Amino acid sequence: MEMFLEILKETSIDTIKLLPFLFITYLIMEYIEHKTSQKVKEKIKASGKFGPLLGGVVGIFPQCGFSVSATNLYAARVITLGTLIAVYLATSDEMLPILLSEAVPITTILTILGLKLIIGIVAGFIIDLVIRILNKQNIEDQKIEELCEHEHCHCENGITISALKHTLNITIFIFVITFFINIIITLIGEESIANFISQNLILGPVVAGLIGLIPNCASSVILTELFVENVISMPILISGVSVNAGLGLLVLFKTNKNLKENIKILSLLYLIGVFSGVILQIFY
Repeated sequence: MEMFLEILKETSIDTIKLLPFLFITYLIMEYIEHKTSQKVKEKIKASGKFGPLLGGVVGIFPQCGFSVSATNLYAARVITLGTLIAVYLATSDEMLPILLSEAVPITTILTILGLKLIIGIVAGFIIDLVIRILNKQNIEDQKIEELCEHEHCHCENGITISALKHTLNITIFIFVITFFINIIITLIGEESIANFISQNLILGPVVAGLIGLIPNCASSVILTELFVENVISMPILISGVSVNAGLGLLVLFKTNKNLKENIKILSLLYLIGVFSGVILQIFY
């Protein structure tokens, strides 16, 4: 019982930390829908061409809330797929605080962050370019409206009430899923997970990528600690933490109702992370 209470406490704290990001994101979305003109909407869409650059820079900060915000904006088609992937790949989550606390050389930290940033930006621009070439870019004017209608947010009561309703719905979803994930990780044991990845160094990037897919801060903590203890190399670390998008992936499956598209995004993120790690491993 004590273990479950501790997990409940940690899950509650992690979820509460996301509240400001969620509320601000939904407030922005409501503002776009209710206060901006069609001309402003078009400008927002046009700026998406440079989205991967901004997304990579923003994502590099150690806050999983950014990936959650980006996911909500993508679900409303305010940002492009390339921008979303750039944020996911660049997001560092708990990695940076741990590296700093463990007194890892600043040059090493900057190298890791720089590589993640470059991978995110390059991948994002390539994805958006390919989509434009194939003429499959699908940013619809009514997407935000559809999201609003699906959530039954009663937007006529004002953007603040609507944003609060969206925030409440997604917060409950995140809390429940995160709670069960934390239970599973606790039962398996972080040490068992660490042993598994350390004994599969040849397939390091592949295994690290699978660990990184766990939508929880624990995965980035495990990978970073293994790197600090010289159990895994920098390329393997980058594979795992690039794939790890914090709670962004959970929110993606909640807010973006196209399951097939979500699976494609998940697969794309994993393949880019693993491929980047393998390439870096060759030259490391």
